[in-house]
Amino acid sequence: MPKLAVFSQTFFLVLNIATLLQICIAKSYNVVDFGARADGKTDSSSALLKAWVAACSSGSESTVLVPQGTFLVDSVSLYGPCKNKMQFQLLGNIVAPSYESLSNHQSWISFNNVDGLSFIGGGTIDAKGKLLSFSLQGCNNVLVNGLKSFDSEGVHISINECNNITMQNLILTAPADSPNTDGIHIGNSNFVSVLHSKIGTGDDCISIGPGTRNMWMDHIVCGPGHGISIGSIGGAPREEGVENIEVQNSVFTNTDNGVRIKTWARPSNATVTNVKFTNLVMKNVTNPIIIDQEYCPQSNCPKGSSGVKISNVKISSVSGTSRNPQALVLDCSPTNPCQNIKLQDINLVYSDKMKQTQRATSLFKHAYVN
Repeated sequence: MPKLAVFSQTFFLVLNIATLLQICIAKSYNVVDFGARADGKTDSSSALLKAWVAACSSGSESTVLVPQGTFLVDSVSLYGPCKNKMQFQLLGNIVAPSYESLSNHQSWISFNNVDGLSFIGGGTIDAKGKLLSFSLQGCNNVLVNGLKSFDSEGVHISINECNNITMQNLILTAPADSPNTDGIHIGNSNFVSVLHSKIGTGDDCISIGPGTRNMWMDHIVCGPGHGISIGSIGGAPREEGVENIEVQNSVFTNTDNGVRIKTWARPSNATVTNVKFTNLVMKNVTNPIIIDQEYCPQSNCPKGSSGVKISNVKISSVSGTSRNPQALVLDCSPTNPCQNIKLQDINLVYSDKMKQTQRATSLFKHAYVN
């Protein structure tokens, strides 16, 4: 463990220095020079878009700079491909309008088909409960560092059909009772990392959707929220699966779930395989570890059994307190039992409302456990 920590700190230091050097040599396009006003009242959407187009069209590495101050921005879509690598440097604050004109937009600030993007935070984006905040669609080789996102109406960061995405040092927050406010949602993407980040929302801290492969989450502080979830999977008969997912060195505090795999109880060709949950701390978590193959948040639930095949799941070095006497629940499909589930060094205790503790119990249904 100490070796991993030293390696991580060194890696991030080198990565951040390299990013800062890129920003220093890149040509800068300040949104103020394109008409943006840092008064928090004037719509600066057009200025931001013009700065992006100018930078994206440049033959050299370029930076779109949002300086200190508060900038009101309506929904903007920033498109590639660009002629060279791009940086987006946010030093100030971007706020959403208070009116409802954006309800038909999928996201508030979106990057589309950009290859080689560095988004460097320092400032904040505040959706004011109006919008789905920030999205990457069809992007490759992206670094998002230091983004702070507040009060999204839905998903704070949405990633779809992307490759080689690194997100680190994020702060994503929404009220604990806000519906569907996932911190990060990933779908149909490959090689995604979320590192050293704090996420507290009314829904999943991180949700991993169909078609996600090779994802690594390390040093996540999650809470409040619904934990880190794979799924739901199997919503359609033919759907991409999920594989090679790892969550490690993370803490869950006052969440509904810790780590979870959830699938619908209906026919599906999807698979969930090669998953590792390791070195996790649960603090007053309702369901610290759960596989739920009868997932249904609605009243009209499917009556069948899940066709999603879950296999090669390793859960190790998990400790802490559970609000549920059954802290480890593997409720798998009767027609497709979970295969090769490995449990090691699970130390969870049940803490009731009187703060009295006792060893927690487990529930296994249709699960082959090693």
